[in-house]
Amino acid sequence: MKAEARREEIAEYIMRAGQARIEDLVEHFGVSRMTIHRHIDALAQQGVLRKLHGMVTVQPSGLYESTFRYRETVGRTEKEALARAAMAYVEAGQAVMLDDSSTACALAGLLPEARPLTVITNSYISAGKLIEAEEVELISLGGKYHHNYNAYIGITCEKAVASLRANVLFCSASAIDGGTAFIQDAQVTKVKQAMMASSSRKILLVDSSKFGKVALNVLGDLVAFDVVLTTDRVDEAVRARLKDAGVNLEIVKMGKST
Repeated sequence: MKAEARREEIAEYIMRAGQARIEDLVEHFGVSRMTIHRHIDALAQQGVLRKLHGMVTVQPSGLYESTFRYRETVGRTEKEALARAAMAYVEAGQAVMLDDSSTACALAGLLPEARPLTVITNSYISAGKLIEAEEVELISLGGKYHHNYNAYIGITCEKAVASLRANVLFCSASAIDGGTAFIQDAQVTKVKQAMMASSSRKILLVDSSKFGKVALNVLGDLVAFDVVLTTDRVDEAVRARLKDAGVNLEIVKMGKST
């Protein structure tokens, strides 16, 4: 297994558990203690994990932008509900832009319902859902492929985005703190900001797990989005504060989680 793939697995394992002993990692992954230390050191340098004496924990000082495979499994019910609600903002004939988020990916599979459409995305997974769709003109943004995100990022992607114009952008964020949306990865942030600049309408889709957290890079103020879609699992006091601050917040009813 390649080192990058192994590190992804280790990061996902620790994120699910919250913390893990070095000995447990050695046993679980069936590799040497030296190998585990090498991977953990690399993840710690990236700010993903915190290495203690014989123990590894999720880095508390920031939000790790986990792999697409992991993000896709978290809050799936909410993401599917947000995607369905987002379809109210899609009209036949539009150029729709999707970012690399797992939430936008949930929307990708629904878009053919509003065909004909042009769909622009840097997400390898979203593009795969649409490649065979009839009456959907797919524009897949190039750039440097990033395995963690299953997406294309970097300056080549940013330039491609800047050369296009979309009617509506659907995107997500790593974290919401106060009235600001954050992204952990700087390169991902730049691509999303380029998408915002190239879209007439900007709709942010964020499940309840994103609130009250922070990440390294500012994506933008929530008031910069035409609509912020979230669910009723977000605390009512938080919703009220955002509305008072002028955020156009739309609440998707989910009911209580079980």
